[in-house]
Amino acid sequence: MITASPSSRLSPPSRDWRELWRESITDARELLAAVGLTHRADLLPADDAGFPLRVPRGFVARMRQGDPTDPLLLQVLPRAAEHETRPGYTVDAVGDMASRTGHGVLHKYDGRALLIASGSCAVNCRYCFRRHFPYAEEIAAAAQWREALAHVRADTSIREIILSGGDPLSLATHKLEELTRGLAELPHVVRLRIHTRLPVVLPERIDEAFTAWLAALPLQKVVVLHANHANEFDEGVDAACARLRAAGASLLNQAVLLRGVNDDVNTQTALAERAFAAGVLPYYLHQLDKVQGAAHYEVDDDRALWLMEALRARLPGYLVPRLVRELQGHPAKRPITDFAR
Repeated sequence: MITASPSSRLSPPSRDWRELWRESITDARELLAAVGLTHRADLLPADDAGFPLRVPRGFVARMRQGDPTDPLLLQVLPRAAEHETRPGYTVDAVGDMASRTGHGVLHKYDGRALLIASGSCAVNCRYCFRRHFPYAEEIAAAAQWREALAHVRADTSIREIILSGGDPLSLATHKLEELTRGLAELPHVVRLRIHTRLPVVLPERIDEAFTAWLAALPLQKVVVLHANHANEFDEGVDAACARLRAAGASLLNQAVLLRGVNDDVNTQTALAERAFAAGVLPYYLHQLDKVQGAAHYEVDDDRALWLMEALRARLPGYLVPRLVRELQGHPAKRPITDFAR
C-alpha cells in the first residue's frame, strides 16, 4: 500500500543522490554482513568474474534479513555459477556491436536510435546483458554528444531517441541538458525514451534539478523503469515515480524473468499490481539475454509460457506484460510464442 501523501511524493529528496551513490556497498562480504549473513561467506566465488559488485544501501535495506534466497539479494550477489561456461552464452548476447552506427549509437529498429549514454550503473545486476560491453570505447556522451547528434541529424527517419547504458541517469543533469539542447534542433525527433533503474534502486536521483529539466523538454517523454520484484518498491520509489509523472513522463516497467527471483505466478502478479500502484504500467517481461555468466538465471520457455497463461487468468489485460526475447539481427523483440513447440 502507498502511504506517502501526495505533497510528500512531490517534495525533493532530503539527501543528494551523488552522496548516496558514493556510499554504495562494493564488497560482497560487507553486503552479506548488512543482511545478516556474515556466516554465509561460502556463497561467494573466489572473485567477481570481472564484474564488480555495486548496490546502494537503500536497496539493501529492502532485502530480508538472514535470508540467502531473498529475491533482491539474488540479483546482485556474485555467485560461483558466473564462472561456468555454457553453450550459446556469449559476451555480446543481443548483437550490440553489430548494430553500432556511430560512437555510442546503436540503430537496431526502424525509427529509433539508442544512445549509450553512460557505462555506469548505481547497481550491478548479475544478469546484465551488457556486463561485458566495452563502455570505455562506446559512450555517446563523449565530446558533448557531437558524433551521436550528427548521426541522428543525418537520418530523418529517427523519431525516437532511447537513452540507455549503463544507466543514463548516472549522468549529471547538466550533461543530459547538453544532449537535449541538440535534439531540440531536430524537428524529426519527437520522443525521448529513458531506460533506467535509478528511480528504483536510488530514487533520490529524481531530484528538483532533474524534474525541472524533464518537465521543460519539448518532447514526448517515456521513462522505462526496471524492477523485477514487488519488494523493490517502497515509499521512496513511489515518490520518485510521482515526481516523474508530474514532470510529464509516461512510466513503464520492464522486468527480466529470473529463476529463483520472479519465476512464479504469485511473484509476477504482485510485481504488476505493485508497479501499477506506483503509477507504472507493465511493459515487457524479457526472457534472459544469454550473456556469459548469467546462465544460472535462465527459465525455460515452456515454464515462461505457462506463467503467462496463469497471469492472463489472474490479471486484467493492461497489467500483463509482453513476454519477449531479443535476438541479434531481428527487426523487433520477438514474442516467446514464436519459439513455442
